[in-house]
Amino acid sequence: MQRLRVEFTTEPFDLEEAPEHAVVAREVIEAADLDAVDVGPFGNTAEGGADAVLTAVDALLRRALDAGATRVSLQVNVIGETESGAAPGTGEDDK
Repeated sequence: MQRLRVEFTTEPFDLEEAPEHAVVAREVIEAADLDAVDVGPFGNTAEGGADAVLTAVDALLRRALDAGATRVSLQVNVIGETESGAAPGTGEDDK
C-alpha cells in the first residue's frame, strides 16, 4: 500500500489567534488514523496510509470550508512503498 504525506494551510490567516477553520482543520488531522502529524502556525503536515490520508483530506476540506476557510492549499505526495514492496516509480510493479 502507498504511504502519503499531505501538507496544508487554511486561509485567511490571523496572526493574533488561530481562526476557527484552522483549529477545525488541525483537529481533523490530529484525530485521523495517521502515523505522523506536525501542526504549526503556518503549515501542517501529516503522513499515513493512502486510505487514511485521503479520508482525512476529505474531512479536512469539508470541515474547514464549513468553518469559514476561504482557501485551503494542500499538496499530497507519495512517500512510501507499494503493496509489493517496490518503491513507487521504480517500475518493479510493471514486471
